[in-house]
Amino acid sequence: MKTAAELKFGERGVINSIDGSHPSSRRILEVGFTPGQEIELLSISAFNDPLAFSVRGTIIAIRKNEADCIKLL
Repeated sequence: MKTAAELKFGERGVINSIDGSHPSSRRILEVGFTPGQEIELLSISAFNDPLAFSVRGTIIAIRKNEADCIKLL
């Protein structure tokens, strides 16, 4: 299963689930990364961390290891 961290610049995906065992899973859910939502990778920093995603009409930047807990369809 693909994760949000594996998206390429400009690629979209639909969130299938959030890995609840990840330490940041609660924070990820609280900022809007919830199952069924479409996300798009908008920006990758020079060092590939953090990543900026469009979620629910908002741009949210998260660390790459946090994006690994977001499983896509």
